[in-house]
Formats: sequence, C-alpha cells, structure tokens
Amino acid sequence: MKSLVLGAALVLMLVGCGERRETAPTAAPQISPAGDVNAGKALAERSCKSCHGLDGKGAGPAIPHLAAQRERYLVAALREYKEGRRHHSGLRELAKKMTEADIRDIAAYYAAQPAVAAGPGADIKHSSPYEQGKKLSEACTGCHGADGNATETGTPSLAGQQPAYLVAAIHEYHRGDRALGTMQSMLSDSHRLDLENLALYFSVQKPVQRAAPKRGDPKAGEALSTACGGCHGAYGVSRDMQTPSLAGQDFEYLVKATKAYWTIRKNWGMQRYVAGLSEKDVDDLTAYYVLQEPRAAEAMPTPTQELAEKCNRCHDDESNLAMAAPKMRGQDKDYLIMALRNYRDDGDRESSTMHRMSFPYSNAMIESIASWYASQPAK
Repeated sequence: MKSLVLGAALVLMLVGCGERRETAPTAAPQISPAGDVNAGKALAERSCKSCHGLDGKGAGPAIPHLAAQRERYLVAALREYKEGRRHHSGLRELAKKMTEADIRDIAAYYAAQPAVAAGPGADIKHSSPYEQGKKLSEACTGCHGADGNATETGTPSLAGQQPAYLVAAIHEYHRGDRALGTMQSMLSDSHRLDLENLALYFSVQKPVQRAAPKRGDPKAGEALSTACGGCHGAYGVSRDMQTPSLAGQDFEYLVKATKAYWTIRKNWGMQRYVAGLSEKDVDDLTAYYVLQEPRAAEAMPTPTQELAEKCNRCHDDESNLAMAAPKMRGQDKDYLIMALRNYRDDGDRESSTMHRMSFPYSNAMIESIASWYASQPAK
C-alpha cells in the first residue's frame, strides 16, 4: 500500500506447511545429479502423500501443491528443513532421516507430476481491494460524501484518512466505545477484509481544503499543536497508518472528538494531554488544524494483476537459474495467504528481505494477490 511494488515480496514463499524460517537466495543453487523418479514415488508413498498427496495436490487448505513445482526449489526447501533452517516440526523430522539421494528423488518425482488443475474458484475475487472498497463506500455517501469529503457540519471527512485508523474507528463504534447509534449499526456485519477495502478506498481520495472556522484562534492553536505533531504528524498530516490525520478536518467534529477524551473515550496519551486544555484551547487547536492543507494518506493502488506480473519476473522466468524461486500459479490460496502474512508479521517465518517487502500490505491486499495466483492455471 505505501508502495505497491509487491515484486519480489512473494519470492521463496512456497512449499512447507507453515515453515518458520526462510532466507532469500542470493547465489545460484547447488547443482545436483537428477533424482530417480521411481525411487521418489516410493518415498512419497511412505512419507509425503498424507499431506501432499501422491499426485502432489495438497490434501487440505493451507497445504501447498508440490506437483510440477521446480525441482531445484524442492531440493533447496528439503535441504533447509534437514539443516534446521525451516521450522515446521514434522517436515524437519522427516527431512533429517533423508539422505541427499532421497531429497533429489522426492523432488524429481513431484516435479514430474502434472500440474494441479485450478478449482472452480468460487471464493476468488478478481477485482482489486480498491474496487471492492468503492462499492462498499456507497453506504457512507449520505453522510460522508461521495468521495469521503463530508459537507455536513459535525460529520468527519474520510477522504485521505489513514486506513488502519479508519478500520479501528469503525470497530470502536461497533463495540460502543464511541456513542453514535447510526455508526454502530452501519457495516456491523462486514468482514474485516471488507472494512480494510473500504478504508483503502477512502485513504486514496483527495481531501478538500476547509474554509476558516467561525471561532478559535489558529495562531494560538499552532503553539498548542507542538505536543500533537509527534503522533499526528507535522501540520496534522499523519504518516502512521494507525494515527488519524487532523489537517482539513471538520471543525465541530474535531472539537467534539477532542472533548470526548475528557469523558468517554479511552486513550491514556490523549486523556493526559487533553486534561490540561481549556474550552478555548480546544477551539484554538482545532482552528489551527482545520486550516492546514490535507493530503491523501495513500497513493492509488496498483491493480492486482499488474502486481502479479512484477512477481512473475522471478516466479515464472524459467531462464532465471540464479534463484530457486517457486512457481505460484495454481497454488493453494489459503497457503499463499498464510505464507505472506507470516513473512509480513515476521513471526512464523523470518526473512529480512521478505519482511521488508511485505510489511506495508494489509490483509485485503494479501488476499487479493493470493486469490489471483490461485485462480491461474498452473504450468
């Protein structure tokens, strides 16, 4: 999202039933003699088919398909399990018992199997998170404006707002942490991914400049804003997805939201700061932020298919022998989602390159690109 060049963010994401540690290769893989397909079949029958099937098709959600996978990648993956560099406990124990010949044979067998045919894909969504969010935004236009620029006094603008903050705010309404009956009922049945899509749509809309408020002293408010800039950004333009931008927001809404920390809203930092403000201070501080130039939090996202095309430079280029990158087309959707989330969160898998590349992406974006790959015919 902050930068939607997903490119190599999915490199080495494949194969492993939840393995825990992978590092992006930087050198050509070790060249080994070709394995024995028949010997590999016998090994697969004994050790692999319960999860990956004798035909190389994952036996359930989040289990990767091995059929027609690159042989050099399968060899590299099994070696990493054997050496303890991948941390799926079951696969580590299996790999420890394998000889180098066993590894080559199993890899040769699965690489020789026909690719798994893509399923009907009833849950595959080909539209981008942005497009889905635009459709969901129709429920919000009555109050917040068609593009998120509210015109009603006391109603916040959503255009250009930080996406993670918008998702959190909607959940606060649903929980009753913010007392507004209308918002408590709106989108209450929405899946979190839907809310992320909606937030992404509003975050890229261009916010409009507000007229000067009728009360409050902006110059006095500027002096008070010093303590706010550390979280809400210089001039009220936040660079943190969790923290709202204040620049160009509706005056009455900001006044009401700020005063709410005196009573019902719970945030230790905000409560501590607001406790020292007078009614006039709140008006002055708000007047300052209303007059600041607002900016969109996000750039227009790159379409999912275009992102995938960047990934294909590594994952579909058979001439690139310098990287043992796995094939991605036709892979299990749930496995792809799990793998990229693990890289992003740097928990179940550890790779500084993968973590850095995938860190900015929301669950909605991860699901979108995983869905696209899962729906493509495997090669």
